Amino acid sequence: MTLPRTAVDADASAVIPLETRIDLRATLAPVAHGRGDSTIQFRPDGIWRASRTSAGPATIRLRATGDSVSASAWGPGAEVALSALPALVGARDDPTLLRPVHAVIADIVHRMPGLRLPRTGAPWEALLPAICEQKVTGSAAREAYRGIVHRFGEPAPGPGGLRLAPEPWVLAGLPYFAFHRFGLERRRADIIRRAAAAMAGLAGAEQAVTTRHLARIPGVGPWTLAEVARVAWGDPDAISIGDYHLPNLVAWALAGEPRADDARMLELLEPYRGQRGRVQRLLEVSGLRAPRYGPRMAPQRIQHL
Repeated sequence: MTLPRTAVDADASAVIPLETRIDLRATLAPVAHGRGDSTIQFRPDGIWRASRTSAGPATIRLRATGDSVSASAWGPGAEVALSALPALVGARDDPTLLRPVHAVIADIVHRMPGLRLPRTGAPWEALLPAICEQKVTGSAAREAYRGIVHRFGEPAPGPGGLRLAPEPWVLAGLPYFAFHRFGLERRRADIIRRAAAAMAGLAGAEQAVTTRHLARIPGVGPWTLAEVARVAWGDPDAISIGDYHLPNLVAWALAGEPRADDARMLELLEPYRGQRGRVQRLLEVSGLRAPRYGPRMAPQRIQHL
């Protein structure tokens, strides 16, 4: 079925002037979890995203038009969603705070002037997929997240055909085995249930409060917290400690070393303290890759996790 994708019947619309051009697709890429993510879609007629706001669910469509971003929104949360757009598209992010001390970082900054760090203001919507991504391949994580959204989420407002991620209380009340059909073993299922129970009582809480509560949950460690901090709050210093590939990428880019651990990665990133998460994002989009040799992470069956 072909859905109408016009702004004629939008509940609200806005145009956000930009001081400098922003690459919307590159900026919002971390918000999406694979092409099959039904909460956000990158389409020829714009970027469509469904989310929950303090006023209710909303769907927005974003389009870059040179020195501005135009947006249409549907649903009870349309006005709230539009008010949060400057943060979402990175218009409140300041990339000039990064002072490159390596030529490779200076080159990436030069090649990617429109890259910003988004701020969704929705920690739960970043936390759920991050837990799905713990210690598994990207394809397995994306499949699990898509399955959860399809089964326990709900249709988003407007004509985009998107879905809303399930609310925390929905998942908090499920037994652990309800997640098995999505390839999630009991460990990650229990983390989701515990985190959902915590998030159900943290609506609207500030970053420090939310982070403090989440850090107390068994299974929510530095890697997961960093994934949430970078997307939900646009934290430029949130670095993914415990990532399978990132230490090698950082070491190769900054020191020509093909392999490294977290300690070496942090040593190399120390000159960028305060902006280490931004450096991570720049390296992720740079096209650089550490040499591949040795075993790669392979898909695992649920009974082996």
